[in-house]
Order: sequence, then structure tokens, then C-alpha cells
Amino acid sequence: MPPTIEHAAVRRVLEAALRKGVELEVTVFPESTHTAADAARAVGAELGQIVKSLVFVASADDGAPEPVLCLVSGPNRVDLARLAAVLGRPDVRRASAREANELTGFTISGIPPIGHVRRVRVIMDPDLGRFPIVWAAAGLPTAVFPVAPAVLRMLSDANVAPIVEEALPAAPADGSADGPGEGAADRPATG
Repeated sequence: MPPTIEHAAVRRVLEAALRKGVELEVTVFPESTHTAADAARAVGAELGQIVKSLVFVASADDGAPEPVLCLVSGPNRVDLARLAAVLGRPDVRRASAREANELTGFTISGIPPIGHVRRVRVIMDPDLGRFPIVWAAAGLPTAVFPVAPAVLRMLSDANVAPIVEEALPAAPADGSADGPGEGAADRPATG
């Protein structure tokens, strides 16, 4: 077994899956798969097959930050208004890197869908269900695992809900546009 598999973060992910009766096959790369595009190239998958694990925070009733993990298809961005509606909490925001680490026990770029240091509410992008297999982080920026979306949902105890921005129509090939705000460049970066 490669030394990285022995890393405590990867072991937590593997053990969390085993508790639910699933044995994961972790792939370790010599370099970070920091972005979804990097991960897609590394595993030979479509960008949509890459699971981005994004941490958001809402205020719990006692005012403490309550973590929410969004499992999002590679090219998609979380729409904060949609996420707030799904959660029933208007005060949701993206977690800082420090908060994400403290709330999950993992560093960004390696945050997995399971194995967190505390219970985390998980919301899953329905677009992940378009693929027979998706790839998720396994606790380190250099480690990933393949999983069927239904198994991912079960492992992470996720609720599937529409939390991503709606795709805007592409501009015609001739460069003309139907009106303002039609191009992807006009989309706000929220996820």
C-alpha cells in the first residue's frame, strides 16, 4: 500500500465508508489535483464527473457556525439563494479555508464527502446523477476515489436538491447575443 494511503485523513475516509459496508478504491497522484479540471485530467474523466466538496456555513440556533457540505458537479457553481432556500436559512455563506478545516477536519482541495470530524449536513447536486461513476476527494489534495452517485449519496447521507446556478444559454457561434447577461462571463462566481 502506498504511504499516502496510510495518511490519517485517507484512513478516516476509508473507515467511514467501511462502516456503511463500502470498500473504496483510492487513487493517489504524485501532484495535487487542486482544481476540478486537474482532477478530471488526472483520472481521465469528464469535468462533470468530478465531485467538488464545498463547505458553507449557516448560523445554528445558538449562533455557532453550522457546516453544510455541498457535493457539486465539476463545472457547476453553487447558487447561494437556492442553497439558502433548501436549508431554510437566509444567512448561508461560503466557509473560509480555516473554517472548512475546523468544521470538517480536512483542508480545502482534499475535503471528502465523508469522514468528517463532526456531523455535517450534506446537499448533493442532482447533476452528479447523470454519470455512472463520479470521482471525489479522499482526504488529501492528491487522493481521489471513484463511486456511483447513488452510493455517494448513501455514504454521505446527502439530500439531493437543486443548489446550482442555472446554465445560461450559450452565445451563438457568430458572436451575436440575444441580449445583456447572456454569456457565461456575466455569471457571478459563487461556488
